[in-house]
Amino acid sequence: MPILNQSSHSAPESLTLEHLPELNHRHLTSSASTNSELIADVQNGTLNATEMHLLTAETQSAGRGQHGRSWQSPRGNVYLSLYHPVHIPVSGLLSLIIGVELAKMPVIQMLNEQLQMQGLTPIGVKWANDLGFYQGQSQNQPALDSADVHNTELNQQTLPFNKLAGILIEPVSQAGKLVGLVIGVGLNVQATPKLTAQTSEGMSYQAISLQDIAKTLQPKAQATSLPSLRVLYQQMSKALMAAMTRFEHLSIEKPTGHRYYLDSFLKQFDSMDALSELRLRVTQEHNGQTNILTGHACGIDTHGCLQLRQDNGKISALFTGRIDVIQTT
Repeated sequence: MPILNQSSHSAPESLTLEHLPELNHRHLTSSASTNSELIADVQNGTLNATEMHLLTAETQSAGRGQHGRSWQSPRGNVYLSLYHPVHIPVSGLLSLIIGVELAKMPVIQMLNEQLQMQGLTPIGVKWANDLGFYQGQSQNQPALDSADVHNTELNQQTLPFNKLAGILIEPVSQAGKLVGLVIGVGLNVQATPKLTAQTSEGMSYQAISLQDIAKTLQPKAQATSLPSLRVLYQQMSKALMAAMTRFEHLSIEKPTGHRYYLDSFLKQFDSMDALSELRLRVTQEHNGQTNILTGHACGIDTHGCLQLRQDNGKISALFTGRIDVIQTT
């Protein structure tokens, strides 16, 4: 689905996003990593750190995900990074706010309406950085980490996460001072990366694209065409800007206003929570020690931590950890 003037090299292409001139948008045929390139350009002064900047690419040769994992970047998908100046501390809520705003994009809402009408699981926000859903069993799940094999609960089958999009937020500093953030989003649109046990790097997920989801719909619903990549750039850019505005409101409002905005967000997140009430196994690594918790997901707290209701009724707030969903019968 060609939507832009193509070039055979990585030089910027001219692409104006309607109604979004303030984004200083550059489009590349190929990038090593849109996040890395945007961070470097702001840090070295090539780009003005007091303005927003948007960088998109048709493919990446060294795309990155969370914790240094690779992000496969075949053509036909969206690879987008937005630089946004910030003057406030960043909390764990930001990635969840971004996830909620992305899930509100018209294309996601359209697909979710059709999925729910057909009794299928809708696209949701998975703590802490992904969009997708849990449904069904994987026929080619990655092998379990060797450290996990000795734990009795790990013999239970886990459900794979059907990953549609990932979010990577990185700080940008100049002279040791935080000046802004780069928010990277990879969205599988037409191409579905084929994950093996090695390329999924021990995570219990499989990739899925908007096109894959559309194909699961009944023939009548399939007639609804997906938007062009250009339209998706626009929808996603608006979602990221809305997320930053929402985050700033949460950070600068007085206590009464903060509570209003926070309650509104938490209610919205609960309606989109891909982990809601699922049984989880959470693996945490700290100082060479492995700690494994099991229980049921019960939302997030006011700091953006995952809440896990353990079998003894205790609720733990988790800031980090590998999430596996245990299939229950």
